[in-house]
Amino acid sequence: MTEILDPQREIVDPHHHLWSGDARGTYAVADLHADTGSGHRVVQTVFIETRTHYRTEGPEHLRPAGETEWVARIARDATAAGPDIAGIVSFADLTVGPLLEELLDAHQAAGDGRFRGIRRPLARANHPPWSKHLPKPAPEGLAGQPEFRTGVTALGKRGLVYETWLYHYQLEEFIALARAVPDTVMVLDHFGTPVGVAQYTELRAEVYQQTMALLRQAAECPNVMAKLGGLAQPDNGFGWHERNEPVTAEEIVAAQRDYYLQAIDYFGPSRCMFESNFPVDKVSVGYAELYNAFKLMTASFSEADKNALFSGTARRVYGLAG
Repeated sequence: MTEILDPQREIVDPHHHLWSGDARGTYAVADLHADTGSGHRVVQTVFIETRTHYRTEGPEHLRPAGETEWVARIARDATAAGPDIAGIVSFADLTVGPLLEELLDAHQAAGDGRFRGIRRPLARANHPPWSKHLPKPAPEGLAGQPEFRTGVTALGKRGLVYETWLYHYQLEEFIALARAVPDTVMVLDHFGTPVGVAQYTELRAEVYQQTMALLRQAAECPNVMAKLGGLAQPDNGFGWHERNEPVTAEEIVAAQRDYYLQAIDYFGPSRCMFESNFPVDKVSVGYAELYNAFKLMTASFSEADKNALFSGTARRVYGLAG
């Protein structure tokens, strides 16, 4: 059994998924609780959209609200058994004009006070994507479409977060969006997913330098927040999903410390939050070892900075009660 470091530190995990009833299999709340209950003190989580359990009836543009209903019901029933799913970030087509307001109303009505924003990924692969969890690719040039930017602006007017996931070679598109819509808080997932497979297999150093240079530009946008995690996906190229023995916290630190510390240096702890990205990263790492790695990386940090990274930033960005 893994020895848990700093076991009393309060953790808000701001990025996990749930799904069932499709080709991905099942990652249910009991599975989430088994992971979050592996030793660390996880007290709250934020669910991030997976395009599941949509409504099957009614207007097409309102059907994504079914996922919010599903998660809110799970959260109500499961709070006593594990950490509170305190926030829900759902999906919306942000290009639908006036219909967007109706969908946002539906999400808020369905969310039982937990709805916090929209994730509309910008991910569009120029390499063979390795993950079975990938959604349909985003339309080319989506971040620059006037209708899309109008939708992102509408989120900010409601005090909602815009969240995205993309690949490192798309970071310039995201930066342009953040500059164009400065009044909407934007959350960038997984460092912009630096790719380490296909044509990038032998280019880890170059990809790292490119990604960090662009993250530094993103950090110059005060409306951008950074989620730090999601580096154990097969697309990142570390190959841990192919191992027979579990990866250790020390191995995670040795391979990935520079990514984390450089991003924290650029954004500051008050704009960074550690994430699990479970169950996607579970193919490569265990929950207990992942959070041990985060604790090892930040062992020399002040208490204030640790509190921000492990819980405080997530609570502020997503408006969660402490």
